Amino acid sequence: MHQLIETQKIPANLETVWDFMSSPKNLQRITPDYMGFDIVKMPKEEKMYPGMIISYKVSPMLGIKMNWVTEITHVKELQYFVDEQRVGPYQLWHHEHHLKPIDGGVEMLDIVSYKAPFGFLGEIATSLFIKKQLKQIFDYRFTALEEIFGKF
Repeated sequence: MHQLIETQKIPANLETVWDFMSSPKNLQRITPDYMGFDIVKMPKEEKMYPGMIISYKVSPMLGIKMNWVTEITHVKELQYFVDEQRVGPYQLWHHEHHLKPIDGGVEMLDIVSYKAPFGFLGEIATSLFIKKQLKQIFDYRFTALEEIFGKF
């Protein structure tokens, strides 16, 4: 099991950041183009809820399209939500999104716990490129959120 922990301070109020981050339709705006990220199916409700299932197509490697299905398993309004992979490239994917108000804005904490498939081959892949790719995706997201909300 591996974990990626990222923190970002955003100069906006909690409600604004929550509304943006908890809306699946905004994921594409903060995901690098090379990931080929497309939402295939999601409920019509804009508001996230436990049990919400969202289906995507992603191209994490070599432009090969893969299905990725996540379930929103926990939601505490204006505080946190959790998405877990049900179908996709990982053996395990558990992503916690935490928000808390701070002076001048919001601190956002992401905790991603993940495990690549294929046993020791997955561990080699994690060491060689998966860990680096996840960091690049979150670095991209950091910059995208600064462009949307401004720098803290």
